[in-house]
Amino acid sequence: MDGYCEPLSNGAAHVQAVIFDLDGTSLDTEKVTKNVLKEFLEKYGKVINREKEDKRLGIPQLEAAIAVIKEYDLPFTPEQFIDEITPIYRERWPKAKPLPGVNRLMKHLQKHGVPFALASNSKRANVDLKISYHQGWKEQFSVILGGDEVKSGKPSPDIFLEAAKKMGVDAAHCLVIEDSLVGVRAANAAGMKVVAVPSQSEADYASLADSVLHSLLEFQPELWDLPPFEDWVDSALPIEPIYSSGLFSNGFLSEAEDDEPSAFPDQVLGLYFGWAKLSMNGIFKVLVGVGRGHPACTAKRKIKPWIIDGNNHHIADQHMQLSLVAFVRGLNHKETLMDLEKVVEEEKAIASASLDLPMFLHHTRAPLFP
Repeated sequence: MDGYCEPLSNGAAHVQAVIFDLDGTSLDTEKVTKNVLKEFLEKYGKVINREKEDKRLGIPQLEAAIAVIKEYDLPFTPEQFIDEITPIYRERWPKAKPLPGVNRLMKHLQKHGVPFALASNSKRANVDLKISYHQGWKEQFSVILGGDEVKSGKPSPDIFLEAAKKMGVDAAHCLVIEDSLVGVRAANAAGMKVVAVPSQSEADYASLADSVLHSLLEFQPELWDLPPFEDWVDSALPIEPIYSSGLFSNGFLSEAEDDEPSAFPDQVLGLYFGWAKLSMNGIFKVLVGVGRGHPACTAKRKIKPWIIDGNNHHIADQHMQLSLVAFVRGLNHKETLMDLEKVVEEEKAIASASLDLPMFLHHTRAPLFP
């Protein structure tokens, strides 16, 4: 994670339009469909190679099908494989949620008259289906393009150049937001600026981007000559609630597997506050740090909740539900949860006062979770 813990902007550009990728950037489709291929392969006695599949994220569907068939020696043509597996993916797309900060940025751009496009390697019909579950998305985008509407998919620049052409904006004045290596390379090839919001598995490739963020909650429009956000309340950014649950033990939340609905998206990293519901102790204000446990740790992120109106010491081995309602800040380069311990009391005081405000207090009303 060291390579992408803070923005790495190489200087502002006069951005006149923004182009979003879809899967893994705007919608958390990759999380809800993560086990589809694994389950499909098991029917044929095959074991998934997760490392190789992570590297295939974002490539065109036909190219991915050819690679999977070869890798696992499956008895299909690429077209047959796509026909077999696509219905399984479609069953799970309705569960995909917008990733943190996406709706906020889209509304901000629309408010200020900045055109924005959606450019995905998925087939256009699949793009339309995925976004149909999210009210207003289809109408907000100035341009929507699928990978089957251009000559070559990413990492070719074709889809980004076509999006710019349809918006009437020069490529040099377009900003691309991507999560995958192939998408970042496509933006580079198109001569566009690119902000990467990579999953943890893509972190090593983030140096190819102009700026690298944990999530779009960290996005600063003014760095790109766009109007700044004006929605912070004192030191906190109100957000659409983000949920997780698991066993609270030894001061940490043991989250469900990352492909489960009860797990945070990959892009949730940093300092947040919200509400915690404990199986035996009720509902509490909580400050939550999400990141590495200590400097030498390169394993899966850790989740550290600090109970605000009480202490953690009397709570052990209980099921905890978290509802994060505000973002405080991202983690600085190499900053860990151990480092946050030094400032936690000050941050808890700020969070406690903020959670008494009506905009945050309403989240305590039952049900706490949808």
